[in-house]
Amino acid sequence: MQAVPLNYWAVLVCGVVSIALGSLWYGPVFGKMWMRLMGWDKMNPEQMAEAKKGMIKSYALSFVGALVMAYVLAHALVFASSYMNVEGYAAGLSTGFWMWLGFVLPVTMSDVLWGQKSWKLWSLNSGYYLVQLLMFGVILALWG
Repeated sequence: MQAVPLNYWAVLVCGVVSIALGSLWYGPVFGKMWMRLMGWDKMNPEQMAEAKKGMIKSYALSFVGALVMAYVLAHALVFASSYMNVEGYAAGLSTGFWMWLGFVLPVTMSDVLWGQKSWKLWSLNSGYYLVQLLMFGVILALWG
């Protein structure tokens, strides 16, 4: 069995990009909307302080999750590129999009269907994952 050629630096960069994107997406870009949709805009200062206690752990786990996602996407990109007649950033965008459509979109819908979350919140969160996977795809395709 032959090992799949991966650029681990590109995977690491994807993890860093994920944290930066999340900080922007859930901060200045959509932060107020996200907090409102989560119901966090109604928290008192003590509740907000309690919620912030686990942020370092949450960021660390999100970073690890992003590394896993980038690692798996890098594998998918290698396999997809060998069967598609496309390469470079187009291969990255295409692979990122199809992974989002086939895996992220259906799985995250359970937040609405069973978790009583709104479609607006779902759209905001799934949009983040779409942008994340597209960015990962481009990084991995061009640098992988």
